[in-house]
Amino acid sequence: MSERLAIEGGTPVRTTLLPYGRHWIDDDDVAAVTAALRSDWLTTGPRVAELERAFAGITGTQHAVAVNSGTAALHAALHAMRLGSGDEVIVPTMTFAASANAALYVGATPVFADVDPGTLLLTVDEADRRRTPRTRAVVPVDFAGQPCAYPALGQWARAHSIRILADACHALGGALDGRPVGSLADATAFSLHPVKAIASGEGGVITTDDVDLATRARTFRNHGLSTDHRQREGQGTWLYDMVELGFNYRLPDTSCALALSQLSKLDAWIARRAAIAARYDEHFGSTGSAFRPLDPVPGGKHGHHLYVVRLPRQQWRVGRAEVFAAFRAEGIGVNVHYRPVHLHPFYRERYGTGPGLCPNAEAAYEEILSLPLFPRMTETDVADVLAAADKISRAYAAS
Repeated sequence: MSERLAIEGGTPVRTTLLPYGRHWIDDDDVAAVTAALRSDWLTTGPRVAELERAFAGITGTQHAVAVNSGTAALHAALHAMRLGSGDEVIVPTMTFAASANAALYVGATPVFADVDPGTLLLTVDEADRRRTPRTRAVVPVDFAGQPCAYPALGQWARAHSIRILADACHALGGALDGRPVGSLADATAFSLHPVKAIASGEGGVITTDDVDLATRARTFRNHGLSTDHRQREGQGTWLYDMVELGFNYRLPDTSCALALSQLSKLDAWIARRAAIAARYDEHFGSTGSAFRPLDPVPGGKHGHHLYVVRLPRQQWRVGRAEVFAAFRAEGIGVNVHYRPVHLHPFYRERYGTGPGLCPNAEAAYEEILSLPLFPRMTETDVADVLAAADKISRAYAAS
């Protein structure tokens, strides 16, 4: 007889919830922020440029622009690409809403694309299927941390004069065929949210080799002003010009200090994420497992922001909602990433999207779960996740 599930009154695997993601702050991070707090610059100071140089270095790009969120990075990059009213932006629907919302922020229209059922990534064929004469940009999403097929996407985009903005908010530390994520598209947006590869509290970065794009993004993040306070201080002048309508998307020096400290640990943390994912892969790769990991990308180095499994309907007697609740009752904080954006009420009501538009993503949404994955997880934590998965599988998987 199977062990009784916690949701049915049994003893849970854990008594405290293990979250799906969590930041890791050490004493050296605190010291870095403290030093920034005690400096002359809390914002628009020297640490902003230091972080930008460090990001350009690790991504192999000429320019990096720090902003105050991954969403701001997407918005500023699309603005810098001169997207506007009448333009269309292709966006895979299996993503966080910000990937599509950024197109609306610049007055463009997001066009939702379906994803490959194995990787949940955008394909060239699907992008081309959604292309129209109004398509000006595409925003491939490196879902869960896997890079998309950028060489093929780049060839397709160049043939149609389409810009590529990579949404790599999941994929810092990843690579494709030896090239780091951040250098694979016309521009790339990263997130420094606490559950991402490194944290700055909130924050984002744009990387690019396009000097005009970088310059426009820097102006846009600072109210559309031609200079920032530190530049004027260095020039000994008070004068500035507002040259376009921008936003206050500046990332403070305190946040940059934290991100710089965290960046020094990125390689070790990505390696730890990969080790945990390998444990999961090995366990779920066993014959008869009712949990199916996503397919790997050939030549890809995974950033492992998320570890997503599918629960094929034919292999379960219950639905995803019941499995989700059972994991939570066992003390395992699984999550779901994501509800396809075209199914959200805002887009359904204003743009007429709905079920049937992206069948692969819609089918995946009914089956996916994100298991805990973050560098500070212990071997005991990993074992608890797998123990709960086995316990739930024994109770709910089809025989």
